[in-house]
Amino acid sequence: MIGMAGGDGSQAQVAAVASELDLPYICVPAGTRNHFALDIGVEPGDVVGALDAFSDGAERRIDLATVNGRVFVNNVSLGFYGRVVQSKEYRGAKFRTVIEMLPELLGPGAAPFDLRFAGPDGSRYSGVQLLLVSNNRYAIDLREREGTRGGMDHGVLGVVVVTAGPPLPGVREWNTPELGVDSGTTVEAGVDGEAVTFEPPLLFASLPGALRIRLPIRRHGHGRGRRSRVGGS
Repeated sequence: MIGMAGGDGSQAQVAAVASELDLPYICVPAGTRNHFALDIGVEPGDVVGALDAFSDGAERRIDLATVNGRVFVNNVSLGFYGRVVQSKEYRGAKFRTVIEMLPELLGPGAAPFDLRFAGPDGSRYSGVQLLLVSNNRYAIDLREREGTRGGMDHGVLGVVVVTAGPPLPGVREWNTPELGVDSGTTVEAGVDGEAVTFEPPLLFASLPGALRIRLPIRRHGHGRGRRSRVGGS
């Protein structure tokens, strides 16, 4: 077995190793928000309870996802949030940084980000404000600004697009096993909350059943997915 105590970005890196070696993986939630732990059914911040999985655990398989070969457990954000995460001030004051950057990135004069991809009906997107690609689909309530994944083993990526057009303004969501994104410039991204820059094109893919996850029995059962905010570590 192999385990990791840390936030979502660290969890993804070690989960990638566990998947490659086909070892049971134990998530020990020691990050800021612990979204991955919440969605697999481990209480956030309960380090002692999570460690029980080493001696008294049950195993099942869940999905991972990749972008250009890099594993992520939660999601990758491109566009507005991808730009915000790059800011040096973001780590120390996340909410304040978002508020300060909003007028420039989403105000009336803001240009859409150069992100080109196709929707499930063949519609072509050439510029959006936000593109969120997740490991399995979030059920998003925009009023609460929260989301949850009811399961981590559906073998799909969840896609959420926020755009002013074309082809249609507003928010669109769909599932897909893979997604290709092109751009005329380097692409800034938030990968499980970590700042990353990619050279285009970007290829997202679901890895069904790629991770043997091991969860503590006595405290958490098999972990059926709990409510968590959409975001990174």
